[in-house]
Amino acid sequence: MTEDKNDEAEKVNWFAEFRGLALMLLAVLAFHSFIAKPFYIPSTSMMPALHVGDRLVVSKYPYGWSWASASFHILPRGDWRVFGATPEYGDVVIPVHPTRNEDYIKRVVGLPGDVIEVRDSRLILNGVPVKREIVPPVRIPFEPELLCEGRPCLINFESYRVREANGDEFYEPPTYRETLPNGATYLIIDHKTQFLDNYGPYTVPEDNVFVMGDNRDESADSRASAENRGLGYGVPLENIGGRAEFITFSLDGSATWNPFSWYSAMRGDRAWTTLRPALAEQPDPQPQPAE
Repeated sequence: MTEDKNDEAEKVNWFAEFRGLALMLLAVLAFHSFIAKPFYIPSTSMMPALHVGDRLVVSKYPYGWSWASASFHILPRGDWRVFGATPEYGDVVIPVHPTRNEDYIKRVVGLPGDVIEVRDSRLILNGVPVKREIVPPVRIPFEPELLCEGRPCLINFESYRVREANGDEFYEPPTYRETLPNGATYLIIDHKTQFLDNYGPYTVPEDNVFVMGDNRDESADSRASAENRGLGYGVPLENIGGRAEFITFSLDGSATWNPFSWYSAMRGDRAWTTLRPALAEQPDPQPQPAE
């Protein structure tokens, strides 16, 4: 009799086990959909702010929630939002492609009602050229093992590769600092002439934003049609799934399934880098005449 009782006690309650697992998965899905989720950078479109191999945290709540907030895009598309808010100039956001359930990552450069124009690669906002200054080129490490769609990710920077006396190699593409009207300031790369260097004028529709990649010549963004892998011009706010906050860690492409390779592949200087744009000092307002 004692042995029978012990056997019964040792039997696994599979229903309880599966229920616990399901509840845990639902909790993870809810956290990913409503609070924050991890994000992986697969392309060079946001260099120099983001490198291929960066892992970052995307917060889901800054602009409210919509169908795009749900992880794995399990909800049907719609034009609804809950507790909706509008991004600010310079925010790095996660827009979803207008026809494919594919997440992009771009920077907001135009708000509802803005008139966007690009001439000779210069961004013009409401008829005024956005401030752009030449700065020393960023230094991007030469990482030949880093692949994008089967080819070296940085091959388009090959003409900017330099070698130091100690043998280290870097890319130094032409770099500029762009500053938007609210003072949000960030670096961009602009190194060649291509068809997206001229665009518009285009008026951003109500409840839309206009987004661009920081690597202006390697980004399919609001300037490009959906058929050309772009975002089809203005991005509806309900198609934005969150805001990029900070980098957690970054791997340079040499990592394999062997965990021992992860340490040597780690880009230690990129961990915990914020993705919120710095704010340039704004000029003091002109003094008003005394009454």
